[in-house]
Amino acid sequence: MQRKKPTIRKKIRSCKKVQRHVHEFEGSTKQAEEGDDRHNHRFAGVTGQAIRVGKSHVHDIDLTNTDFFNHFHKLKKIRTGPAIPVGNGKHVHFVTGQTTLNDGHVHQFKFATLIQAPLV
Repeated sequence: MQRKKPTIRKKIRSCKKVQRHVHEFEGSTKQAEEGDDRHNHRFAGVTGQAIRVGKSHVHDIDLTNTDFFNHFHKLKKIRTGPAIPVGNGKHVHFVTGQTTLNDGHVHQFKFATLIQAPLV
């Protein structure tokens, strides 16, 4: 006679935190260095969740690596500008900044995030 395994019930805690939206982004840095070492970097990622600022909001960006032939930079502690309406209740954010220092140089960048929740 086989014994029935006891039913294990897990308590599921409800999470009261509400997830706010994020944005995908992609871009390229401006070129740096001179001669044969002149180069730029491409990058892509997802912002952090919305952070309320006044009547708008911003997002943090913390991208680990941009890569160019094993030469790396990071986008650390970057914050988007406020929301820019683009119609139908949607918005984007403008972002400017510079990468971390590596091999004696940094790269400047400017880009706009993609529209939040594009399929909704």
